[in-house]
Amino acid sequence: MTDTLAVAAASWGVLMALAPLLQIRRMLERQSSADVSIAYLGVLEIGFTLWIAYGIALRNAAIAVPNSVALLIGAATIFIALRYRSQPVRG
Repeated sequence: MTDTLAVAAASWGVLMALAPLLQIRRMLERQSSADVSIAYLGVLEIGFTLWIAYGIALRNAAIAVPNSVALLIGAATIFIALRYRSQPVRG
């Protein structure tokens, strides 16, 4: 039972980690990141890093893997948001 729950939780965690791709798509479409909080994303990145460390310490892939995916997608989101912040406003 716990193995099944771990797989389900880890799978859903990866889907949650991929959710910011929707925000990335919106930024790319609008060529703006004005409505994105970089501070919020930064707080999430710290949390993902801590959860990865915890998962590694426990040798628990169900914790470490989804948070690793979230960390990478979060970093990409921040990168794109910062890229659009440094561009002049169009319009």
